Amino acid sequence: MFDLSHKIALITGASRGLGWAIAQSLAQAGAHVVLNARDPDALQARVSELLAKGLSAESAPFDVNDAQAAQKCVADLKSRWGRFDILVANAGINHRSPIVDFEIDDFNRVMQTNISAVWVLSKAAAKAMLEQQSGRIILIGSMSAINARSGISAYVASKGAVHALSKQLAVELAAHSITVNCIAPGFFATEMNTALINNPDFDDWVKKRTPTGRWGRTEEIGPAAVFLASEEASFVNGLVMTVDGGFTSAM
Repeated sequence: MFDLSHKIALITGASRGLGWAIAQSLAQAGAHVVLNARDPDALQARVSELLAKGLSAESAPFDVNDAQAAQKCVADLKSRWGRFDILVANAGINHRSPIVDFEIDDFNRVMQTNISAVWVLSKAAAKAMLEQQSGRIILIGSMSAINARSGISAYVASKGAVHALSKQLAVELAAHSITVNCIAPGFFATEMNTALINNPDFDDWVKKRTPTGRWGRTEEIGPAAVFLASEEASFVNGLVMTVDGGFTSAM
């Protein structure tokens, strides 16, 4: 079960954090993983790690905000491998500021990366997958789109849009054996959250507020993506799957 052999998978934001964890899990399940981020050296180091373990991987350095580069990457993969099976749209950014001080440029920057770029990649993936009448699109949302937190209005708005987009595309593409689902992570111990982890008050709040009593470990996100990418999840469509240690289930 959950065998992804011969599948071609593109994971954005894959040089670190949750994207890297997802890439490792997909590769371990047999997929040929294509790692995306902006830093080619960081990507190549990750690819080398996977190759050293006998796994199948390559890098695709580009900025997800470059629509032409994103679409070209998907088209090239489909042309070169004869198929394109899995998109994990993980790349995202955040900006923290009270709404009254939030600059419009910062709002637009977050929305561009977190939802507009995701839409462009989903469009490119859908085109390739429609040609083969099969595929898996996995968007990375956030539990912050379910239980909001102050000071991150653009992030919450963008991730809420990601959740909605996953449902809409699930309905639109389902008849073509293409499923679209969303993973909404909780608080994970990633590089992006280093400042929060090092803040004793915030760290204590996360541990008390999360029923499991701890931050998520990065290796705990990948299996969810493997499941959604697998044939076993062929009837799972339009799901927003929280991976949050029970955070959104607790009062």
